[in-house]
Amino acid sequence: MHRAEPTVTSNIYLDMLQLYAVPQFPEGVIFEQDGAPPHYDNIVREFLDTTFPQRWIGRGAVMAWPPRYPDTTPLDFYLWGYVKQHVYSERINDINHLKQRITDVIHSVTPDVLTRMWEELDCRLDVCRATNGAHIELR
Repeated sequence: MHRAEPTVTSNIYLDMLQLYAVPQFPEGVIFEQDGAPPHYDNIVREFLDTTFPQRWIGRGAVMAWPPRYPDTTPLDFYLWGYVKQHVYSERINDINHLKQRITDVIHSVTPDVLTRMWEELDCRLDVCRATNGAHIELR
């Protein structure tokens, strides 16, 4: 019988941040997250306000940044696509295999991949500036 994975609640997400993610971040990092309901809960935002004062981006953050603005959000327009492409390059057998594939792909991100991501961001920002922020479609 297959055991279902628990839903990621705000408490589970907070534990993931506190126990796994944040301890691996370098000093002074700016943290960005999307507006998923567990990310927006008061306990998570309070933790982020304390841990990353004036240095986190997302729904309810003090930092002014358009939420879900994929044209200038490298995680949205580049990294997640890169990760998904590589994770699903082979058949996934079960949840543990999926978790291992995600971990392996994240660890395989090289400085060259990050450089290409920042070059793409620079290009997107140039287009946004040239169009005075008008709606554009980049491919």
